[in-house]
Amino acid sequence: MAEVLFYERPVPLNRTQHKDLRIKGLQSLKFASKVHSVPLTGVEFSLAARDMPILFAGSSIEDAGPMALLGLRQAENLFVDDNGTWETNMYVPAFVRRYPFVLAEKPAGAETGDDFTVFLDEAYDGFGNTEGERLFKEDGSDTEVLTNAVNFLGEFQQHVARTQWFMAQLRKHDLLEPRNIRLDKEGKTINLNGLFVVNENKLRELDEKTAHEFLREGVFGWIYSHLVSLANIDRMAQRLDLREAKEATKN
Repeated sequence: MAEVLFYERPVPLNRTQHKDLRIKGLQSLKFASKVHSVPLTGVEFSLAARDMPILFAGSSIEDAGPMALLGLRQAENLFVDDNGTWETNMYVPAFVRRYPFVLAEKPAGAETGDDFTVFLDEAYDGFGNTEGERLFKEDGSDTEVLTNAVNFLGEFQQHVARTQWFMAQLRKHDLLEPRNIRLDKEGKTINLNGLFVVNENKLRELDEKTAHEFLREGVFGWIYSHLVSLANIDRMAQRLDLREAKEATKN
């Protein structure tokens, strides 16, 4: 399944198998502490841009997609502390908030019906049969808790589709260019490759028809949120400095 970072044991939600399953609210976001980036949808750009860099990542422009940069070292999220607490008043991407549920494409040859099915992470320690809110009522129908979770997944998938259209526009008008991030820190060098940003010069050269379409569809808002967010790269470096200083006091 695609895009199931930090899901250890994803399994399809089953009314029979999980009829007595209960869920407790997320007590910790420690499950996200080892990811240095997560996918982001366009509707999140304006909120995320306040706190974190928004870049486009992929092996090439053709498969690049937007992501929120959460750390500068592999397997490190600078927004989550040792206790699994996300930094106060900092944006938490929807990709993280949907946990422990995820909407995933059905494998080839699966039963007909919707193209997506709801999965849950059996490894989530908030699941149990005695404590928390039920997912299913006694008659097997969805509880409000499950209904809200599934609705959130559906909205997220709609935003993903809209974001894919947005990426198609960036590629169609050749607006993306490679950008490598290089940070020199006390004799150590951090290189982040496989990243892309919008070329502002090409953006200014758009023809009137395309510019009008971008304005009407809200594309410019997403693009400028992305461009403004790049200033947060320096803030990420400062976060890493603080993290390294804290690590040094432990040694």
